[in-house]
Amino acid sequence: MGVTFPGPMRQDEVWTGFFERHYNGSRRGLAKRIFENSGVVTRHGAVNPLIEDASGWSTAKRMGRYLTEALPLGKDAVTGALDAAGLRPDEIGLFVVCSCTGYATPGLDILLARDLGMAPTTQRLFIGHMGCYAALPGLGAATDFVSARGLPAVLLCLELTSLHVQPPSEDPQQIVAHALFSDAAAAVVLVPRADQASGQGVAEIAAVTDTATADHMTWDVTDLGFRMGLSPKVPDVLSIYVADLVGDLLGRHGLTLADVDGWAVHPGGPRILDVVRDRLALPESALAESRGTLAEHGNCSSPTVLLIIDALRRRASGPPKNTVALAFGPGLTLYGTLLRGL
Repeated sequence: MGVTFPGPMRQDEVWTGFFERHYNGSRRGLAKRIFENSGVVTRHGAVNPLIEDASGWSTAKRMGRYLTEALPLGKDAVTGALDAAGLRPDEIGLFVVCSCTGYATPGLDILLARDLGMAPTTQRLFIGHMGCYAALPGLGAATDFVSARGLPAVLLCLELTSLHVQPPSEDPQQIVAHALFSDAAAAVVLVPRADQASGQGVAEIAAVTDTATADHMTWDVTDLGFRMGLSPKVPDVLSIYVADLVGDLLGRHGLTLADVDGWAVHPGGPRILDVVRDRLALPESALAESRGTLAEHGNCSSPTVLLIIDALRRRASGPPKNTVALAFGPGLTLYGTLLRGL
């Protein structure tokens, strides 16, 4: 794996230095409580609101800045992952890129493949607008390719949510989005099992989507960037499905909840983590890496679950034997992945 971040920011300083003025109307008190209770202590931004106010930027200006910032971040993350795997860029058979915070054609997949020195025959896949859970279907596509072709693959998840600060609004959903979201890039290299003496293998990826609640999480392209819709009902919907999804996933591999010693739960917010903990009857300690990632990095959308997996792999007690990764996003969609030690 390889991870990289743009410049760090403290949540309290972002509030007092920018958002306290941004929400200067009747919602200021509510906004202050949301920021203080977000679970975020530090975060990262390619655009730091203490230096630049992007809330009035056109979508075109935001997309231009996206490419400027995304290319070096993505290159650093992929290079770190390849170096850790001992592979050259021209040995990669498939390059998967997930991002929903910026678009360009040629896309990041093409531009980064060129800049990194991947082979002209490297296949590419770009996954957009899947939001916070995109890493797991991306991982699935890369895993299937590696299994079928016997060649290594790279998955890169890169999001620059700081580009999409919206104009002042009375909408609580916008306040929540501004309090939670952050920027990051995370890359993972997958190799055929025969080439891997140790590490973690992708055992299975599962999903469930409730299309009746599709309006609960949205990401709309506007003249002033991308605008998030985030219903407070999201945790309630997740609570309906998460236990069955995880139970069925583990059951197909002869495992139970007691066999899982690593939980990488996407921290869409503190309440989502509470719901997963309660529905699965997990001890609070099981979510230490998920809450720690939220506190240190914020909700970085698609890279976040990979950041938590990386934190689990670096535990002082050693990497988990069985890890369940969970991520949630538009649809509403729940994705679950079982990783097993090799």
